[in-house]
Amino acid sequence: MKADSNTHFVLVHGGCHGAWSWFKLSTLLTSAGHQVTAIDLAACGVHPKRINEIGSFHDYTQPLMDLMASLSPHKRVILVGHSFGGVVISLAMERFPEKILVAVFVTAVMPNLASPPSIIVKEDHTLGTMLVRPGKPFQEDTSKENMLSKENYGSVSRVYIVCKEDELIKEDLQHWIIANNPPKEVMEIDGSDHMVMLSKPRELCDCLLEVAERYA
Repeated sequence: MKADSNTHFVLVHGGCHGAWSWFKLSTLLTSAGHQVTAIDLAACGVHPKRINEIGSFHDYTQPLMDLMASLSPHKRVILVGHSFGGVVISLAMERFPEKILVAVFVTAVMPNLASPPSIIVKEDHTLGTMLVRPGKPFQEDTSKENMLSKENYGSVSRVYIVCKEDELIKEDLQHWIIANNPPKEVMEIDGSDHMVMLSKPRELCDCLLEVAERYA
């Protein structure tokens, strides 16, 4: 089955990065006939706020929540989160499960219902502090046990994309994340580092097109 050309991908960057990190992938998906929205989370990319103006994880994720809320009632998207963006899309899954066809975690933090996401959040923050804009891991917010529910977050289909040469969230850790909360499907990209959307954009695009064919 060919993927619906109206498939809408929403791309969510990792800690301290921005929508800019998706520019290669966005071009490939758009060229394949799909709608793409890459957002800047609060105090990231070209977003006007500074990190010291962001008081909570809720504030940080507000641009994504606003986008999801703005979708028409019958619109469903493929939500893609990279690295710390996995925690961000998890919150959107909790709040808007009916608007998500499938959630794709790209070498990402993928929370489970048994423990808070703060357990592995620090890893992505380490890389983020070396890049374009300062950030923080929102440890207090992401330590909450009741952040996600089986009824909402747990009802959304999940796909995990393993990046085999990731030196930040190493392959063993990615498989540990998967084992602790098995998704419907696991895909792998050989030779891909942590910033797979820049190092292996074509391969990542191919994976996402396969996901669209199966879930859209």
